[in-house]
Amino acid sequence: MPTVYGVSVSPFVRKVRVALAEKGVKYDVEPIVPIGPNVEYRKISPLGKIPAYRDGDKTLADSSVICAYLERTHPNPPLYPSEPYEYARALWFEEYADGGLVAVIGAKIFFQLIVGPKMMNQPTDPAVVKTALEEELPPMYDYLESQLAPGAKTLVGNQLSIGDIAVGSMFVNLFHTGNGVDTKRWPKLAAYLAALHERPSFRGCIADDKKMLGLAA
Repeated sequence: MPTVYGVSVSPFVRKVRVALAEKGVKYDVEPIVPIGPNVEYRKISPLGKIPAYRDGDKTLADSSVICAYLERTHPNPPLYPSEPYEYARALWFEEYADGGLVAVIGAKIFFQLIVGPKMMNQPTDPAVVKTALEEELPPMYDYLESQLAPGAKTLVGNQLSIGDIAVGSMFVNLFHTGNGVDTKRWPKLAAYLAALHERPSFRGCIADDKKMLGLAA
């Protein structure tokens, strides 16, 4: 059985787990915290980051690489559109999440409110959180709102894509901090995320997160 290495609260680990669930692939999870030296783990993930993935004698690192591999080994249901422009758009939204949203939601909100104080005994910097919530995230919400058609459940085409999984995974971390998306200011984005997170693939990961973080179910 394949193995995912990492902890469930990582949005990148979650991205891989959601992709596996959507494709109906059973797997094991081996908890790995990417802090401090781990010589054995670096044989699988040379940069020391999570997730990594083992499929028999094959190993891979990086969530985007792993998901692309899953698409080739388990092509149904597809998570990458076949139409060229929609395919590129799905990759773009994946990058928007992994390279853009994570820098604000991950580093300036989730780390400040959850990881630092609860896992590393570091104090929260309220100014960093306030700036992220009030100044940095709203333009990103504006962009996503502009990309969603009324009532849309996906960012690209009419089927769940890797772009949705990546964006949705980042917002799970935001919601774990007790912050959310204003339903009046960004109604399409709020409705889209609510529907996305109700998918069984997301619900299972979110339940695991809450258990790990000691949050109410």
